[in-house]
Amino acid sequence: MKNIKKLFHFGLLLFLGNMLYAGVEVQNNLITYTAPKDALQNTDFSVKVRVPGGKWQDLAEHSIKVDEVKDNGHNVQNASMSYFDFSGEVEVSVTFNHGLINTSRIRPLSYGIKHDVNGNTLTFKLNKPSNLSIEVNGDIMHNLHLFANPISTYVPDKKDKKLIYFGPGIHNIPDGKLMVPSGSTVYVDGGAIIMGKIRIENVQNVKVFGSGMVDQSIKGGISIANSKNVEVEGLFSTQCFTGGSDNVTIRNVKVISYFGWGDGMNVISSTNVLIDRSFNRNSDDCTTVYGTRGGFKGGCVNITMQNSTLWADVGHPILIGTHGSTPNPEILENLTYKNIDILDHKERQLDYQGCMSLNAGDSNLIRNVKFENIRIEDFRQGQLVNIRVFFNSKYCTSPGRGVENVLFKDITYNGVNAGTSIIAGYDSNRKVKDVVFENLTINGVVIYDDMPNKPKWFKTSDMANFFVGEHVEGIIFSKTK
Repeated sequence: MKNIKKLFHFGLLLFLGNMLYAGVEVQNNLITYTAPKDALQNTDFSVKVRVPGGKWQDLAEHSIKVDEVKDNGHNVQNASMSYFDFSGEVEVSVTFNHGLINTSRIRPLSYGIKHDVNGNTLTFKLNKPSNLSIEVNGDIMHNLHLFANPISTYVPDKKDKKLIYFGPGIHNIPDGKLMVPSGSTVYVDGGAIIMGKIRIENVQNVKVFGSGMVDQSIKGGISIANSKNVEVEGLFSTQCFTGGSDNVTIRNVKVISYFGWGDGMNVISSTNVLIDRSFNRNSDDCTTVYGTRGGFKGGCVNITMQNSTLWADVGHPILIGTHGSTPNPEILENLTYKNIDILDHKERQLDYQGCMSLNAGDSNLIRNVKFENIRIEDFRQGQLVNIRVFFNSKYCTSPGRGVENVLFKDITYNGVNAGTSIIAGYDSNRKVKDVVFENLTINGVVIYDDMPNKPKWFKTSDMANFFVGEHVEGIIFSKTK
């Protein structure tokens, strides 16, 4: 009898296991959203999506603004944005409504998304969530931003008194600010547009979910200030700010700005912040880590950005360290950036160049920083790295104290536009030290101290087009694979 029971239990487990496995194999699900009646649309593209063999579903093509800096000014251009949620596999069709597609690309290029072109239509398949730029005929200012989101596991319970629910439609927020109370959940449906800021201030245990939008006319669309235990996931906005906060997770949030000072995701005086799967196209720095600034006080510890895509139409993709407190010096430490695609960097001012920029000012000490698996495409204007202890009289009240213990691992750059990168300390007491470049690869060539074809009288940094100035020590270029 015991043997029969064992066989029965084994058979049941095997059956359930096979059912679960089969479910994973065939689970192609798709959710699309209709744009509200008065939502601004762009007719440059027509976008459709379907599960393989299913009926094509039309997507809304939202009109969004991006920033083209030209003649020293901000020139706003109208691009497109569409989105949907899915699991499994889907097929996507994008029709360009202004003529034939002569050239096309889907970025990030590292995704290797193959596509077919027939006249004015390109088609491709997706089998995992992706935040993409689809560019036709070399035009990056009128491109299609396509956000293929995962299907959320959160199902809003409209009877929950702590739920703030925004269904399909345009929602005008009184006084332009939604002040989110402690312990509550905000859900923004994929067909919803919020006309007002989402403010998470002086609260704790807050969640903001959904596939919807904070309207792009709203500057500073999402802000987290002096709060604890906060999750924000899935939304589109101009900016998503974090200041004076602890235990914050920002996941699959898309921020696109077009105005001056349009930083995407500033992190100021905060601890334990995770930014995951974000898409940042911004009219200033895409993401920053600062000390004391704007009423927030203290350094930053344990900040991670991962699995994200950065596009700086102005300024830096990544900037660390400019602002702090000269009277009470601070530390910015344990900072991690991994698995990131940098699509663009455009900055004319030499002081503000650098895809990965560590600029210690205001008596800040920057230490224990790791960049890993960063893929940099051929940006328009700037530097790969800029590591300095500096005094910028425009923004700082003192030079920084130093930059130390920094690892750049598996960084790749393919392009021709990068200017000379700069690594420089300030004086004998304010140094840049212990910086390792492991498997730095530029146009397919690994840069390391014993690399072949390097003249003996060259510095290894010369092979990378890096200028290493005074008050710098412990710079290593190594190859481990």
